Amino acid sequence: MKYCISCLQPNTRPNSSFTNDGVCPACNYFSKLKNVDWQERFDILLDLIDKYSIKGSNKHNCIIGVSGGKDSTRQALWIRDKLKLNPLLVCISYPPEQITERGVDNLSNLIELGFDVRTIAPAPETWRKLMSLSFSKFTNWCKSTELALFSAVPRLAIQYEIPLIFWGENPGLQLGDLKTLGKTGYDGNNLRFMNTLSGGGIEWIKDEGFEERILLPYLYPDIDEFENANLQIVYLGWFLGDWSLVNNGLYSSLNGLELRSDVPENSGDLYGLTSLDEDWVTLNQMIKYYKFGFGRATDYVNEEIRAKRINRKQGIEIIEKYDGCCGEDYIKSFCEYIEISENYFWDKVHNNMNKKLFTIDKNGKIKKKFKVGFGLKY
Repeated sequence: MKYCISCLQPNTRPNSSFTNDGVCPACNYFSKLKNVDWQERFDILLDLIDKYSIKGSNKHNCIIGVSGGKDSTRQALWIRDKLKLNPLLVCISYPPEQITERGVDNLSNLIELGFDVRTIAPAPETWRKLMSLSFSKFTNWCKSTELALFSAVPRLAIQYEIPLIFWGENPGLQLGDLKTLGKTGYDGNNLRFMNTLSGGGIEWIKDEGFEERILLPYLYPDIDEFENANLQIVYLGWFLGDWSLVNNGLYSSLNGLELRSDVPENSGDLYGLTSLDEDWVTLNQMIKYYKFGFGRATDYVNEEIRAKRINRKQGIEIIEKYDGCCGEDYIKSFCEYIEISENYFWDKVHNNMNKKLFTIDKNGKIKKKFKVGFGLKY
């Protein structure tokens, strides 16, 4: 386990690769932003809009996938008010047991801001069963739900014949998931190769006896479907030099976004900005930490280090305190929903933790073997 020499990104992030000098992909990308001609990028964006957007002021000429959170709120406002487009917002609706009141309020806020929002609600019992299967099979309850979250937007784009799709950040450049890199920095059509979508599609679900006819919401369109519909996913974050967790949160908060009020000791969410529409992602962030040695707090800290608002030493202290935090109430409500015991939950977590990075003491507590910023040997 090694850390980026600039931030605190470990090389355990899936599909990531450091430079020979020990710099992570995200820091490497960020270092080059000072040389970017932003007017040139804006002109490229205008050309893309001219090529792919539906013409006509009374028509939806592009699609944005939204949750009602910081990124989708900023995207929707910027695309409408700066680019003068009329976007159709598309949201996957969680079951009542999962969605937070905060999430409902934030989606309502987008509607009150004047946007048309199309919500898609997959069958709730199928959703619950697939979430349970995902956790038992991968110790990752998001495995199935993310299939639906990512698939809904291009499926609706095909149905409505709206070829231009706006997405947020480029996960290859801005996070380090290099398999998602497209032909250009804004090209998102290789999003299908991200870690979530590339893991066998829905075959693992069909192998468990689920019929394909009920799995359409979880089926990402194939390459031929993209080409036949002339679909183009565009990473909006590539065109915005100030795209970040904090900036998007500030921008959206000034436009009615409601933030998480829970303390970071329960969520690892330093500023209450992420996954506002539900709370169980906090579990997955904890489990990710036990698998790869980094979690939600690391993502916050790395952005803060790149922005020079904190230094590496301060970042280490924050990560040591908050990475992997998850409140007991979140775990309890999740276990009740998928009908498992909390003992079973922890058995799965213990069995799937990275034993090179963590160990379990005699009291059943998980202890890390590494030191943040230094790795296993320090």
